[in-house]
Amino acid sequence: MRMGETVTPEQKREKRFEKWLSAPHAEFANPSAKKAYQERVTRFIKVFNLEIPDRVPVILPAGTYPLYYAGMTLKEGMHDNERLLQAYRKFLTEFESDTFASPALVPSARAAGIIDSLTIKWPGHGLPDNTSMVQFVEGEYMKADEYDLFLEDLTDFCLRRYLPRSLGALAPFARFSPTPFILGMPNKFLAPAAMPEVRAAYQAIIDYGEETARWMAPIMQFHREATAAGYPTLFGGQAHAPFDILADTLRGTKGIIMDMYRQPDKLLAAMEKVEKMNVDCGMEGVNLSGNPIVFFALHKGDDTFMSNQQYEKFYWPHFRRVILGLIDEGAVPLLFAEGRYDSRLEIIRDLPKGKVIWHFDRTDMFRAKKILGDNACIAGNVPASLLCTGTPEAVKEYCRKLIEVCGEGGGFILTGGASIDKGNPDCLRAMYEASLEYSR
Repeated sequence: MRMGETVTPEQKREKRFEKWLSAPHAEFANPSAKKAYQERVTRFIKVFNLEIPDRVPVILPAGTYPLYYAGMTLKEGMHDNERLLQAYRKFLTEFESDTFASPALVPSARAAGIIDSLTIKWPGHGLPDNTSMVQFVEGEYMKADEYDLFLEDLTDFCLRRYLPRSLGALAPFARFSPTPFILGMPNKFLAPAAMPEVRAAYQAIIDYGEETARWMAPIMQFHREATAAGYPTLFGGQAHAPFDILADTLRGTKGIIMDMYRQPDKLLAAMEKVEKMNVDCGMEGVNLSGNPIVFFALHKGDDTFMSNQQYEKFYWPHFRRVILGLIDEGAVPLLFAEGRYDSRLEIIRDLPKGKVIWHFDRTDMFRAKKILGDNACIAGNVPASLLCTGTPEAVKEYCRKLIEVCGEGGGFILTGGASIDKGNPDCLRAMYEASLEYSR
């Protein structure tokens, strides 16, 4: 590239693919593991590009299933990362897939307790000990009359309102002066430390950091081991649809519905406010990891939440601009459309060809292939219910139909509609076997 020449989004994407494929910092266990890694990454790149791979790639929707498979509960896993890692290593060695299940999905219960997380419940903390999933606590973390504060100074809003309401240990931050007041008076930011409760909040941050570092170090080692064994990850960065940030994180379901009718202009302005932030957030992860994929969990965009008219006004335009911003940087958005998107398929087709992955939960996959198949890679949607209560034969038959229809011409990844926490191990194995048998 000569000086002054512009690097195109396609060139950026190719560079990111090359880095992901070469894994420059990986120390492979042996040449066979390196070859397997490159074959798996190549398989994914081909389907991203709507090309025909050697076979349909498979992502087992394992979630927290490795804990169950190892005879553990989620509560035990959240308190003991040594046993947690043993469970995920066992799963890695006993199940074949084109990527690996990550123990990073399981947070430290002690860290969540130290910081007094108010946005989640976990086994033994708001949930029964035998619960197998951490649950998000939706709430009104931004009040209906605070849009102006959000729009005027997002940083100050996050520091003095969102953090104190979402993390109990940081409640004293609500007593800070507005952040811009530190200009010319930097000590004004430190002045609240004279209060014992603020010092306790700072100590909670230190304690949380120490626990998180202790918790994550072996998990990152596991990631290196999995890569060394020949398995790539499909998680590079993460971001959110602007509507979901407002609906999930700040206003809650009831609040956002009222805002759509009572103050739609402010809602639209707030979503515009966080568009670039989401592009930057996703790219931060991509640049740190060397993996070009940015994951989105889409919650409020499904068919049952709003009409197509509302979707085209409130959800899609801002989200589409985030997607395009990531594409311009050479990243690959992986869009997990939770629920059903049957009525959205014609709308979401409006993206550049071969640049995104749509992971569908309960959407009609055959219709998705018909409408999106020549435009985007699609993934999904083996039902969690089938994997948990069905037979290996039934799973294999379901996968066969998906592979033969959705895999036609490339651009398809076989995976679950949602992750599982319990189930029949032979049903998971049947998914991988189906790819070997039916997609050659």
